Amino acid sequence: MTIPLVDLKIQYQSIKEEIDDAIQRVIDNTAFIMGKEVVEFEAAFADYCGARYAIGVSSGTGALFLTLLGYGIGLGDEVITTPFTFFATGEAISQVGARPVFVDVDPLTYNIDPAKITAAITPHTKAIMPVHLYGQPADMDAINAIAREHNLVVIEDAAQAHGSFYNGTRAGVLGDAACFSFYPSKNLGCYGDGGIVVTNDEHLTERVRSLRDHGRSSKYEHAELGYGHRLDGMQAAILGVKLQHLDAWNESRRQRAARYSDLLADTPVITPQHLPQTTPVYHCYVIRTPERERVLEQLRAAGIGAGVHYPIPLHLQPAYQHLELEAGSFPVSETLAAEVISLPIYAELSDEQQDFVVEHIQKTLDA
Repeated sequence: MTIPLVDLKIQYQSIKEEIDDAIQRVIDNTAFIMGKEVVEFEAAFADYCGARYAIGVSSGTGALFLTLLGYGIGLGDEVITTPFTFFATGEAISQVGARPVFVDVDPLTYNIDPAKITAAITPHTKAIMPVHLYGQPADMDAINAIAREHNLVVIEDAAQAHGSFYNGTRAGVLGDAACFSFYPSKNLGCYGDGGIVVTNDEHLTERVRSLRDHGRSSKYEHAELGYGHRLDGMQAAILGVKLQHLDAWNESRRQRAARYSDLLADTPVITPQHLPQTTPVYHCYVIRTPERERVLEQLRAAGIGAGVHYPIPLHLQPAYQHLELEAGSFPVSETLAAEVISLPIYAELSDEQQDFVVEHIQKTLDA
């Protein structure tokens, strides 16, 4: 049996006719850059999140970058975030000229630990960027309270959290703005690259719309220097189809995650935990074990596409050597980076496939 970490082929087969019709519609209309499909998807995704605005952009990284620029964050500023995340979180902060300031994560949720944020705030701090890692929202009540006290912007890195809830409210409207990725493997993914900024802030919306399209104020008039960060029509059409299935897919992921946790209950691995006020969407189902290399070797030898998200925390990345943050600076993040394993999870994953995965984990740990 071969089990991929993510199976995009089986998902496509389940909605093939809808997807093919959407792609053909874009080709027939030749609306390849921006256009009607983008406008309609922006409106649909804003409504889905419960937000006033959504601005489609070229990638999740672009969404973070443009949002930071839109808030005027740049050289000499600091943005507080987590070191246990994909590189783009810190990269976007650095790309606007600001400095990422890392705060260690909570050992239960793997999200930024609010209890450690205040100590990291300086006169240069302009924003907090919590990451909803693996599809579980961060502790937003605590984070927003700190932000209000210190007059800071809160930008959700919601790249993995499409459709997740915090106290009954969807990710996307839990801070001042939220940034989503539509990378193909995401719970809501396109067939290329794409992203979106979601907000209730009219001024930010105007800034991001301008910045994503070369600072354009009319077809050949440019009010400022901007960037080529537009979402294309083909991807928007695909996303518009997939959005209609997202809640059902997310519910299936939650059921798959619960079944994994039940099957693994009698093993020594640590299974995912979440805050009672959150409803995660399990972009990744991540277990922990100090025997990671042995377990990974066994899973991969059996044809199981296990992964690691993420093996090197940001403060130990070569690109951030200039921050002079040594090993031991963020012990929880470093422990997680050495122990986490992502197991295959997607809406169409079968009981038989899950049994096969767990059987090989048990076999390794019993050896």
